[in-house]
Amino acid sequence: MEIINLMKKHRIIILRIVDVFILIIAYALVELFKSETLSIFTSSNRQIFTSTVLLGIIVFQIFLTLFDCYKNIIRYESGKDYLIYGFSCMVSCVIVSMLGNIFRINIMGPRSNILAGILIAVMMITYRLIIRLFLTDNIVHKSEIINSSNKKNLLIIGGGGATRDIIKIIKSSMQKNYNIVGIIDDDEDKLNYAISGIRIVGNRYKIKEVCRSFQVDVIFFSISSISNQDKKEILDICQSTGAKLRILPSTADIIKNKNIMENLRDVEIEDLLGRDAIHLDNENIQGLIENKVVLITGGGGSIGSELCRQIIRYSPNKLVILDIYENNLYDIELELKANYPNESIEAVVGSVRDVNRLNEVFEEFKPELVFHAAAHKHVPLMENNPLEAIKNNVFGTYNVVNCADKYNVKRFVLISTDKAVNPTNIMGASKRLCEMIVQAKDKASKTEFAAVRFGNVLGSNGSVIPLFKKQIANGGPVTVTHKDITRFFMTIPEAVQLILQAATYAAGGEIFVLDMGQPVKIYDLAVSLIKLSGLEPDVDINIKITGLRPGEKLYEELLMSEEGLTATKHDKIFISKPMYLEQKQLESKLDMLRELDYDENFTRKKIKDAMKEVVPTYKDPEEVNKIEK
Repeated sequence: MEIINLMKKHRIIILRIVDVFILIIAYALVELFKSETLSIFTSSNRQIFTSTVLLGIIVFQIFLTLFDCYKNIIRYESGKDYLIYGFSCMVSCVIVSMLGNIFRINIMGPRSNILAGILIAVMMITYRLIIRLFLTDNIVHKSEIINSSNKKNLLIIGGGGATRDIIKIIKSSMQKNYNIVGIIDDDEDKLNYAISGIRIVGNRYKIKEVCRSFQVDVIFFSISSISNQDKKEILDICQSTGAKLRILPSTADIIKNKNIMENLRDVEIEDLLGRDAIHLDNENIQGLIENKVVLITGGGGSIGSELCRQIIRYSPNKLVILDIYENNLYDIELELKANYPNESIEAVVGSVRDVNRLNEVFEEFKPELVFHAAAHKHVPLMENNPLEAIKNNVFGTYNVVNCADKYNVKRFVLISTDKAVNPTNIMGASKRLCEMIVQAKDKASKTEFAAVRFGNVLGSNGSVIPLFKKQIANGGPVTVTHKDITRFFMTIPEAVQLILQAATYAAGGEIFVLDMGQPVKIYDLAVSLIKLSGLEPDVDINIKITGLRPGEKLYEELLMSEEGLTATKHDKIFISKPMYLEQKQLESKLDMLRELDYDENFTRKKIKDAMKEVVPTYKDPEEVNKIEK
């Protein structure tokens, strides 16, 4: 151990001595090959050889020093360093020949010098490579590493540059943590080839077999550029192996943080949706928003705050954020002002129920574009508090719609939900009535009123994913209301991107329907989340079926049976056939609901019966769920 420490301390001296020996051997070999005899040992040739070697030692050492060849840590050398070694040797041998001619020193000829330079470069690079391989493979401690109980068998998915970097880091500093058993890549031309000594053992369909054969503990998914559908398929296969799964994020995220191992993250449920990336017409969105005063109601909520984040990028004249909950409002205001200090942002505390406050806001800021995201959205809560759903969702929307008309807003976009289709609960029925209010007003107003309808968004306030994560963290059980219950899902940024794109197509009266992809079973989501946490469903974490909640549907829809779809320029946005209601009819329906607020004897049944008269498609959940079973 003392010898190793001494060698480390004097490594530069040792390397210089080794390089001098290499130079002597190279020139001796050149002279031997040239004469094909032992004539190099005659007195005349010995003098030429000695002069050449002495001059070569001086010149080579000067240039190797100038090019910082002795400052490299051999363990971390790369191809660039080896090119510098080669270049230094070739320059040195040329300089040796030039100096011999200039000062008339009797040395070996130019050809011999060039050949010697090549040999020196080859030998110098070779012995450094041997040292590097020795150090990176930790040969000295190999037996100790093999016996390490903490070492995990690792399979890497993807045969690109990121995988090479991962292997390099593991070999240099994480040998005690991982034993890399192989690489998976779908490119058949790469099969049985190796990256940094690790063999490519097959394509995605070999993952299970490889995991079984090598008892793989961890899988690194290191493909940063791949279609979401392919990504989902591969991740599904990886998930079925029971190995801990970690994933490399997008190329942009990797660029932000150059330490590739720190970029590896746990797989999120979003990775398993398999939805393709959204392509937007940013020019049209820019034209819709730039230099306009934009008002967002419910701007502190999940969808509202993401609308704020995306809209601010398009340089509105002013962004007005309205919300009754001051904590969320304060958070989004601070975030936006920190990230966009030069943009005009106004945070306004106010309720959509308060007509006077709305008039103040519209009068002061004169918005040209309104996104109405304020609403009560929690189904079971609204079943127990139906009048609050009507006050906030129905009459809140009615108030904002009237203000938009009164103050000549150019375009109004209602954020709706798939629960408005054939609703089985008060929340869904209230949102369907909001759509009816918007379409009725559009016929009597210069303002262009439209609605955008979509399903659940992952990670939103009150959504199932945060609940499941909390239950898993607490040790379970994870509660699912029914084993067959399904929902449509998309991410919050994806939903908002499509809302903005749909808003550019609005001419008035449309209900835009977003393509939510394939419906997902909530039970399957629960299983996936448990597995993503490195646990086994019904072994480590139980899944408990609790029964459908009040007003809950087994299956959500995006269209009513009487509606038809019309395509737009965007492949994920459609327009449902308008179902207009005359303003007088609408007011008559709203009057029925207004009376409930003054009825001292109102009951939940009375409210729901009234809502069924107002919204003809509103049905009891038992009726719908029986049909759909």
